[in-house]
Amino acid sequence: MPVPFQATREFALEADAADVLAEFKQQFHFPKKNGRDVIYFCGNSLGLQPRNVEQAIQTELTSWREEAVGGYFGGRHPWLYYQEYLKPSLARIVGCLETEVTVMNTLTVNLHLLMLSFYRPTPERYKILMEAGAFPSDQYAVETLVKHYGLEPETAILEIAPREGEKTLRTEDIIATIEAQGSSLAMVLFGGINYYTGQLFDLQRITRAAHQVNAIAGFDLAHVVGNTPLLLHEWEVDFAAWCSYKYLNGGPGAIGGVYVHERFATNPQTPRLGGWWGNDEKERFKMEKGFVPKTNASGWNISTAQVFNTVSLKAALELFDKAGMERLRAKSLQLTAYLEYLLHQLPNLAFEIITPADAAERGAQLSLYFKERGKEIHNKMIESGIIVDYREPGVIRVAPAPMYVSFSDVYRFYEILRDHF
Repeated sequence: MPVPFQATREFALEADAADVLAEFKQQFHFPKKNGRDVIYFCGNSLGLQPRNVEQAIQTELTSWREEAVGGYFGGRHPWLYYQEYLKPSLARIVGCLETEVTVMNTLTVNLHLLMLSFYRPTPERYKILMEAGAFPSDQYAVETLVKHYGLEPETAILEIAPREGEKTLRTEDIIATIEAQGSSLAMVLFGGINYYTGQLFDLQRITRAAHQVNAIAGFDLAHVVGNTPLLLHEWEVDFAAWCSYKYLNGGPGAIGGVYVHERFATNPQTPRLGGWWGNDEKERFKMEKGFVPKTNASGWNISTAQVFNTVSLKAALELFDKAGMERLRAKSLQLTAYLEYLLHQLPNLAFEIITPADAAERGAQLSLYFKERGKEIHNKMIESGIIVDYREPGVIRVAPAPMYVSFSDVYRFYEILRDHF
């Protein structure tokens, strides 16, 4: 792509012409405003619908219509193994072995199940460290987890906040806190990207620090998976969970994802809550007592595969296989940097970009903090055909997902703000 950036339509068109992923924009349905496709910068909340989803759903409807219960063993995609079909793609996206990943339930349900496996408090080691201002579901999950064990959230949960006058956390402060807690720390549970600030945390360093004090390292990767490349296995992350309806474009309430490192996934003695679908297939239909878990991440599956809650994600992952996370990340870095550049050309809009300026510490999101009129400005953006979202207090989140956002979209966003705000 040509550099340096320029605040011109010609520059954006040239960047689009050079974009090797430009064709993927045509693979999605866009809402319309006044007869024109909206500028969709809300993939960090809900991704767009891929065009191949309709046929994918129809395929499973056909199996249901023609095979009925036989669809579990027949049809184009036998349902008995439905979660297996997604593993190769997800393993590439999160950087792990296929045996370390599965799909099931939804994000917070999976967090509860995984934390019950990995949080084993003792009188000496019982504390959980998380970032202050984590997504509310994570806060609720951890709060109720420690209460489940008869502990008080005020003493069992540690929250680390940015330094006074700063909006984001420093990695050295996270590491220092882990080291200071030492043998009292049972678990570190961070969001991979903070939903509010857009800060991408250093998962590798946090995991290493947690392990050095013999604590478990787990992550909520809702805003990371499909957004930035991951190497969960290589980083030796213990467990992670994510939703699939944001950057993965799996549809509203889509099936959630789970990663469990192989040292736990392959060990049938790793504690977990059991269910029929996590049982070894060779034993499942004996209908006998005695849970025998699969020796992979699917050993955490509980209920029958949710075919119609999974099919859209399966279709969306076909696009990720074609695009590749490395190419998506390369475009995302340029696209987000271009957005940042254009935002700096708008002196009349009083806001602060609170997302880190270092590209290595962010994904495809910039959080714009407005001291005043944030909600009003957000509503005007929506009326102008710009789909972004608002989070209290005062933040408009702008997320140019590289799979379907063009440089011309970013320039048009700038043009509307320049001319109407």
